[in-house]
Amino acid sequence: MEERPDIHDEPGELYEHFRFVVDKGQAMLRIDKYLFTKISAASRNRIQNAAHAGNILVNDIPVKPNYKVKPNDTISIVLAYPPRDTEIYPENIPVSIVYEDDLVLVINKPAGMVVHPGHGNFTGTLLNALAFYYQGTGIQTYLCHRIDKDTSGILLLAKDELAQTKLAKQFFDHTIERKYEALVWGNLKQDEGTITGNISRDPRNRLVMKVFDDGETGRHAVTHYRVMERLGYVTLIECTLETGRTHQIRVHMKHIGHPLFNDESYGGDVILKGTTFTKYKQFIQNCFTVMPRQALHARSLGFIHPGTGKKMFFDSGLPEDFSSLLARWREYSKHNI
Repeated sequence: MEERPDIHDEPGELYEHFRFVVDKGQAMLRIDKYLFTKISAASRNRIQNAAHAGNILVNDIPVKPNYKVKPNDTISIVLAYPPRDTEIYPENIPVSIVYEDDLVLVINKPAGMVVHPGHGNFTGTLLNALAFYYQGTGIQTYLCHRIDKDTSGILLLAKDELAQTKLAKQFFDHTIERKYEALVWGNLKQDEGTITGNISRDPRNRLVMKVFDDGETGRHAVTHYRVMERLGYVTLIECTLETGRTHQIRVHMKHIGHPLFNDESYGGDVILKGTTFTKYKQFIQNCFTVMPRQALHARSLGFIHPGTGKKMFFDSGLPEDFSSLLARWREYSKHNI
């Protein structure tokens, strides 16, 4: 038996992908029972939800839970990531809800808010806020993806496991439409372009990611960008994600020599372009004060509704800190560049 579990736990992709080739001597067995014995920590319910969502493929064809596995079958399964073990305590934190129905929830997340407890952030998260919002209703929320703590913008959640599983498949298939706005250092040569480069953790600093050009290390990642506004020493761009790796836009833009403005983790929190004049240095410091985080906003998200099958699209305007930063750069570039 060949088993190749590819576990994806990215800000853009909260799912697990497993692939199995059935033994030549395997007796015929319901596929939900077969997978239950092969995948640790996967309940029969999770597996059956995956089947009902069309996320279990045998020889590239979707099957139902009662399909009988046969020798040499190639099985692929995408599972919504299991709920976290961390207890979620309700906290009275404001939540900006863009859209809500029985199956999905769309949030406009502010910068500075962590999505879920963990890694030293056990309170003040979005899930704590939603636990308070739905307190006493019996409603649970299930993450479909994440965005970084200091990135603002649109975030999608499901309200039951089947809906979450269907949305996980859309992320896996890269059919989710995501656009971001970012302010980057420098004046990009091209009006639009594509960055392709495998991403993995930097072996010298596990807190950040790195692009690897060897074609083997890391996960395949593709970012498309388009120039929206040139402001001299910085450029406002729109990024469309084809994949959703950890810090993808941030690390890809650094890789091509244009780190995000004020991105401390990727070297954007120092003056990378401009003059040596004291007045300019003070201007940049004021900009860093206005927007004390990386200049990145998850502007829009498009997906197929897991219940109705209809196309849904949501858009979020720039938050005040980003808008104020752009206003300062527009004024500066008009008079000084």
